[in-house]
This record gives sequence, C-alpha cells and structure tokens, in this order.
Amino acid sequence: METKNIKVVILCGGRGVRFQEATEYRPKPLIEIGNKPILWQIMKIYAHYGYQSFVLCLGYKGEMIKRYFLDYQLMNSDLTIHLGDENKTEVHSLPQEQGWRVTTVETGLDAMTGARIKRIEKYIDSDLFMLTYGDAVANLDIAHLVDFHRTHNKIGTITAVQPLSRFGELNVGEDNMVKKFREKAVIHEDYINGGFFVFDRRIFNYVEDNDNCVFEREPLERLAKDGQLAAYVHNGYWQCMDTYRDWQVLSQDWESGNPPWKVW
Repeated sequence: METKNIKVVILCGGRGVRFQEATEYRPKPLIEIGNKPILWQIMKIYAHYGYQSFVLCLGYKGEMIKRYFLDYQLMNSDLTIHLGDENKTEVHSLPQEQGWRVTTVETGLDAMTGARIKRIEKYIDSDLFMLTYGDAVANLDIAHLVDFHRTHNKIGTITAVQPLSRFGELNVGEDNMVKKFREKAVIHEDYINGGFFVFDRRIFNYVEDNDNCVFEREPLERLAKDGQLAAYVHNGYWQCMDTYRDWQVLSQDWESGNPPWKVW
C-alpha cells in the first residue's frame, strides 16, 4: 500500500483546560514550539516518512486551525503585493509542504475522543489509517510502526512510552551525598499511551457517534479484551504538552538547536 493512501487522523478538538493560560486564546495544537505550532511539528514527523494526507478533528476554536491552513501558503512565502487598482499578489517562493493534503472536520465542540473518531469515518478511504493527538511529539520511526502493525495483524496498534519525570532523579549514597543527578529522569514504571496509533477500519465498530464516547475508555479497553490491540514499545524521546511546564520543556529542547523529535 502506498503511503499517500494512508490518512493521518489528528485529534485537535479538546479545550486544553490544564494549559488554560494559553488555550484561552487559541486551540492547544496551535501553541507554538519555537516559531511553529506543535500541530505543524507533528505533521512534519509523519510527512518525513511520506504520510502527507491529514484529517484534523476540530472542535474548540477549530476556525483558527482552518484559518492557519487557508493562509499557510501566503504566510510562508515571499510575496510582492500590488496595492491599488491592480490588487494583485505575486508569490515568489513556495513552502516545502507542497504535497500536504489537509482535511478539516468539525467533530463537535464538546465531543469526546471516541465521538470525534467516529465522525471522520467517511473520510477514511483505505483499510489502514493512523491516529494521534495534537499535543505530543516523538522521534518515532513511523515506517517501522506501520510495519509492526501489519506484522501482528490486529485491529489496532498503540505506541507505548515511558514519559520523562517532572522532577529530577537523585542517586544518594550511604554518606548522604548525591552521587548522580538526572534532571530528565525516566519513570521506571508501567508504560503509558503515547498516541501514534495504527488501525484498520474495524476500529469504527468500537466507537459511537455520541459526544460522551471516550476512546481511551470502553473502546480501547474492549479492543484489548478482544485481543486486538498490539503495543509498539518506543523507548526513545516522547513528550506531550499538557501544561505550561511541558511547553517549557519542549521550548527548551527546540531552542537547543537539536530537538529530538525533529526527524525532517
């Protein structure tokens, strides 16, 4: 199957209440890391592996995401603007993202994730598609993820990650002296849902067109119970942007000049 036929569905509709200092004014996927929205960063990861057809599940302030992509080419090109009677704009350069195809879908202001997924079903025209959240990045090998999914022949694959600790990890010796300090220590516990899913169309039988359908609860729990959910373990970089502190971590990584998720 050619990569261009596999859609990437991105959940962009939540209110982002834990980051309200920023999401009061814009949807969380448009909050910038460096000079680009986190949504753009996620899409660049997929596009690097050849997946350039996106379906965005809109909700809260979705019109701002629509406007971002409607204006994208002009806002990211060199222009000559003729003022006056001519009213003409010459485009001298084009952004790199020329092959992208972005479908924006209004999935409801207050809809939960399962409902949003169900409401984009008509836009999925292949047996396989990918799904992720609009607020997390990773140095994930998408091609390997898709190969893993195909090998296991299950309805779904979830990417399992171990998040970085919010606090520094101390290694203290018997003399009460710190022997080792790691600011970004990995939590050595169970894996969590890192998003970056792969599904076949049978997943739509597990979700309902009901605002209260939370994908991460009954649908995924039932999928696991049915033995139809494989886990792709990713031990590399993964970081969500749930809070202001998360945004600070991502921004610092970007400003380092070598952000770990920048695979393009």
